[in-house]
Amino acid sequence: MSGCPRFDHLLVLPHLRVQNANAVSSPLTHGFPSMTAFLGLMWALERRTRAAGLDIAFRAIGTVCHDHQEQVTGGGFVKAFRLTRNPVGKDGGTAAIVEEGRIHLKLSLVLAVRSERWSRDPEMRDTDSAVVADLLAGMRIAGGSLLPPLRPGRFRDRPWILELTGAEEDRLAEFRKARMRLLPGFALVSRDDRLDTRLAELQSMNPEATRLDAWLSLSRINWRYQPGEKDGAKGEWLNDRKSQGWTVPIPVGYGALGDLREAGSVANARDTTTPFRFVESLYSIGEWISPHRLQSPQQLLWYADSQPGNGLYRCRNDYQPTAELIEQLYDLD
Repeated sequence: MSGCPRFDHLLVLPHLRVQNANAVSSPLTHGFPSMTAFLGLMWALERRTRAAGLDIAFRAIGTVCHDHQEQVTGGGFVKAFRLTRNPVGKDGGTAAIVEEGRIHLKLSLVLAVRSERWSRDPEMRDTDSAVVADLLAGMRIAGGSLLPPLRPGRFRDRPWILELTGAEEDRLAEFRKARMRLLPGFALVSRDDRLDTRLAELQSMNPEATRLDAWLSLSRINWRYQPGEKDGAKGEWLNDRKSQGWTVPIPVGYGALGDLREAGSVANARDTTTPFRFVESLYSIGEWISPHRLQSPQQLLWYADSQPGNGLYRCRNDYQPTAELIEQLYDLD
């Protein structure tokens, strides 16, 4: 497993309004788009910036969600996506409805940048960030359309750059001051450790429990009845989400289903010049936390970790809660 790539600046594109982003993040999850979609956006944006003549490389990306509105029916416990009615077919009959989940988002993108140009000539940073914002305005974000700001030119909506080129202690201090500009909102971080912990708990009761059982257990609220401490005392129902933070099941990439095939050997593939491989989604557990809980930029950023030899193509995040952070979140003594 690799670590977060090195970078020397953070480029923040704040308070973006995205309409009709893809809310079906994988075959088993829905809601906020998959982080693989944002990694794809980062690579596509880098290709455009290179074509525009900018000497910048994007190494990782983070997101902070400020608001969301999933397009689902209201009322009741069970909800359904609001679907569009397609035009009639050539024969005048009703066309089939392909279920598509959509979500409106307000979010900030945080890009880890490596640029010798920015280090040599700091005056070019604002110019280049404006070019990046213009290029992004013509792109899709997780399948959604980027809307123009409600009040163009407002200071809080302008891109800003954080320089992280000093000593490690200075870098952390600068980030901890800048993270407050991302409030209010929630950042999605990886909690693979929760999956390992829940698996150990389940296997202590059932040795045949699998990682899928642990993932499903963390994806729902599990209730248990706790009897009263004294005879005749009234018991209470408790759930395992209490004091455990806002955890969610998330897709984190793809796993190979077979060997790598030569380019052009698979019929109807989109790209006939790139080797092809059949894959399926990989899943883990994530957690939404407030940006002021982040202790370093690496805890926010997601990056690609491809291991073709092992059949793994996934995105990773280096979030690890410290003892101090755990005490703040869960009020432990």
